[in-house]
Parts: sequence; structure tokens; C-alpha cells
Amino acid sequence: MVADLQNCPLCQPCQSPILWQDDFCRVVLLNDADYPAYCRVELLAHVKEMTDLPPAQRARMMKTVFSVETALREIFNPAKINLASLGNKTPHIHWHVIPRFENDKHFPNSHWGEAMRDSSAGALSEQTIKALTEKVSAYIRCALDVTA
Repeated sequence: MVADLQNCPLCQPCQSPILWQDDFCRVVLLNDADYPAYCRVELLAHVKEMTDLPPAQRARMMKTVFSVETALREIFNPAKINLASLGNKTPHIHWHVIPRFENDKHFPNSHWGEAMRDSSAGALSEQTIKALTEKVSAYIRCALDVTA
């Protein structure tokens, strides 16, 4: 298990912007060139499967995921949101929350599927990142019934 922790990229300090974090999980903005609003919700503990968590922690994780989805929908109005928890390469609970647009590089395919067109969305502005951070935080606090 110690070797897993040392090799697990999600157990290492985060290099991407953190939109929100508490003692349970964090929301990371991946800044992907093709999907600049692509977020990941990462459990802070090194746990492999959702069913390894007690029911209350499973619910807490999903409330966080759904809060991120809500914020992304409100700010970006995407055609679709993709949610995925794969973990085949990184067996550490994390959820991908990916806003999709009809003109994105892969739509309607998955974002790792065959590209349908040349497209680069460009980076998010600092103002947009700030708005996203505020929305994500507000929705998570509301979902978790947390004040301040």
C-alpha cells in the first residue's frame, strides 16, 4: 500500500488549480487545452472504489460531483456534461466532470475517442476561473449544508 501511495498522482500535491477543498475531497480544474473547464473531483484518501466508502461518504462525494456539474452548467451552458469514474490507470477515487459542446474536438464521441474536428477551446480567463471557483464553492456548501 505504501508503494501505491508513493506512485499515486492523486496522493501527491496538486499541480492544477484547486477550485475547492475540504478535509474529504478537492475539486481541481485540469486546464485541458481542448476542454478548459474540465474538472476532477478527487477523494483525498487513497481509496480504490466508491463501495469501499461508507454510505454517507459516498453521498458526500456525489453531492460534490453534482455541485460541480451544476456550476459548470450555469456558467458555460454546455450541450452535455460527461461524468466518469474510471480509475483503471489511477486506482484512487476521482470523478471527471467534463462540459461538452457541439463544436468541441470530439463531440459527440467521448473526449478520449476519435477526434471529429480540429478544435482548441483556449484557456479560461482569470475572471471565468474566479466565477467558477465561487459557484463551485457556493453549490458545495449548500449541498453539504456548510456555512462560511
